[in-house]
Amino acid sequence: LDNTLVDTAAAGRRAIEEGGGLTRASHPLQVIKALQSKHHYGEGEARLICDKVQAKLLKECHDPAKMCITDLRISHWEEAIQETTGGEANRHLAAECYFLWKTTRLQHLTLSEDTRGLLTELRKGLRLLLLTNGDKQTQREKIEACGCQPYFDAIVVGGEQKEEKPAPSIFHYCCDLLGVQPAECVMVGDSLDTDIQGGLNAGLKATVWLNKAMTTPVDISPVPHYIISSVLDLPAVLQKMEHKINSELGTDHTASSNE
Repeated sequence: LDNTLVDTAAAGRRAIEEGGGLTRASHPLQVIKALQSKHHYGEGEARLICDKVQAKLLKECHDPAKMCITDLRISHWEEAIQETTGGEANRHLAAECYFLWKTTRLQHLTLSEDTRGLLTELRKGLRLLLLTNGDKQTQREKIEACGCQPYFDAIVVGGEQKEEKPAPSIFHYCCDLLGVQPAECVMVGDSLDTDIQGGLNAGLKATVWLNKAMTTPVDISPVPHYIISSVLDLPAVLQKMEHKINSELGTDHTASSNE
């Protein structure tokens, strides 16, 4: 889901920078503007608070047994405000910032027209499953916001399972849901550590790494079977895979009109 089908990182940045899709002038509700206009923080201070929150999100460790994601993320804002300005902790302001950020981010999470077309096309001949790590509530809200349910045969959220990617168990669970063997399944994702390593651990047919930067490091590890710079390049890779299998089988299905 995140940064493969929808650009979560950009949506998060826009939640801090902009408003909910309206012009800045008419919608000054985004976090930096709210901190400046409503709470009289300087722009530098407001930006620093947001930068600190982004850093906390990147190294977030969430144990749902101990704390719900909402409380944890309000705490990120509370700590960031206190670290930047000193003084008393302000839980109320932290909660206001968090809900504003979250609402705006969800508004910016959209499946592009191209991606919708891609999924519709792929699903004509393939079973599609969306597998995402992360907190149950957070991921389900994103799935709802971008409206991707109709494009998939099944959706699996790591936070609802015993183990998350890259554990083989969650991949095998996905295969069972679709009624396919691991050797018939291809994993596409943007994370080498969870998506590619997980696909390799589970013995899937192939792994496809989405590397938007497309400046590929020389010694990437783990090594994916294929690398694409856009999810829209996927059909070409799948075609390549099919040709490879056909040639290994010693058959050329392209000559058959009913293939």
